[in-house]
Amino acid sequence: MTKTKVFCFGFGQVAESFINKLINEKKDFDLSVTSRQETHQIEFNNIKINSYQFTDDKFDNSIKKKIEEADYILVSIPPIDGKDIVANYFEMNQKKIINCKWITYLSATSVYGDHKGDWVNENSVTQPTSDNGISRLEAEKNWKSLSNKKNYPLQIFRLAGIYSNKNNILKRLQTGNVQIVDKKNHFFSRIHLDDITNILVESMVNFKGGEIFNISDDRPASTEEITTFAAELLKIKIPEKITLDKLQDGMLKNFYRDSKKVNNDKMKKFFKYKLKFPSFVEGLKFIKDKNF
Repeated sequence: MTKTKVFCFGFGQVAESFINKLINEKKDFDLSVTSRQETHQIEFNNIKINSYQFTDDKFDNSIKKKIEEADYILVSIPPIDGKDIVANYFEMNQKKIINCKWITYLSATSVYGDHKGDWVNENSVTQPTSDNGISRLEAEKNWKSLSNKKNYPLQIFRLAGIYSNKNNILKRLQTGNVQIVDKKNHFFSRIHLDDITNILVESMVNFKGGEIFNISDDRPASTEEITTFAAELLKIKIPEKITLDKLQDGMLKNFYRDSKKVNNDKMKKFFKYKLKFPSFVEGLKFIKDKNF
């Protein structure tokens, strides 16, 4: 029986969770990832996986053959200094792909920029304000251009803010590393890592090329609402509010510049997907019960 070949550019939290779920399905997969280190084998969940060197200025030539024969290609490396090194690799070095059923590019909802707390969907104006959002939108354009030119089966996932069992507001509250910024009408959306993973796997059997999907949960909320709920779950004091001008972290200041509510109707309808964690309420309760 022929193995299903999956190649992941990058091995961060989304790619790792995706690979882990594929392994747990007990099907016959040939799994490959990339890292900045020299090519080596890693043991992950009792399975040996090839990790190929891939950086902005160096890559293992043997990945050309792996990508040419891959059934599924996940691109999880974000732009580096404003440049998408994976799209550039495909443009300059990858002559062909033969078996590919999809390429999934992981973008972010930062491409929408500030919508003054209004709802956005996949057809909304993209007007990014942050460097991250600007580079993500440019990367999306590059991938769409590549897809049109080389007939790649492409889908783009615009991910909301990711939280997981390992990285979440509950853990940050325990370390005291949380501030509530007093800013009216500031909304943002998030998504639990498990839901991203489930939708990626679902898209392996339910795919339509050229589509963009917002990947978010059902309930946008303010930082104050989420932090207050999390503190009450842990039965600890709610952090004091500060004004935006007192915030030292430049990246956090960029975060508070944008306010929007991300609509996920297209995602749920197309993939016929019921969210494991429809909101931060279910997600944080699950994490608290499991880990605290």
